[in-house]
Amino acid sequence: MAIAQTFGNFFKQKRVERGLTLREFCRINEKDPGNISKIERGLLPPPQTKEILIGYAAALGIKEGTDDWLLFCDLAVTSAGKIPSDIVSNEEVMNALPVLFRTVRKEKLDEKDLEKLVKAIKRELR
Repeated sequence: MAIAQTFGNFFKQKRVERGLTLREFCRINEKDPGNISKIERGLLPPPQTKEILIGYAAALGIKEGTDDWLLFCDLAVTSAGKIPSDIVSNEEVMNALPVLFRTVRKEKLDEKDLEKLVKAIKRELR
């Protein structure tokens, strides 16, 4: 399984995909390079307000409703130790989460087993 994706490394990946250095990105989007650098390195937490996330996403070329948008928002929310609101509002999923948590804790899944579990969940959701 690949290294866990973080908000900061996803942010940097999207900036680099646009062919922009940190300073260019900040100049174009009127952002503070020190703060953006800290976000990308995980030294500053991701913003938690939708308005700021929308602004950053637009600057990175991430369109609302896309898979990248969902990942961008999910990484921001989960970095704060929270569960995304659309998940919290889904009663069936919320009822299943404790089972998932107990399974992961009890089984002490290694990376390979965790990858299998993620694949099984993805297959089930199709």
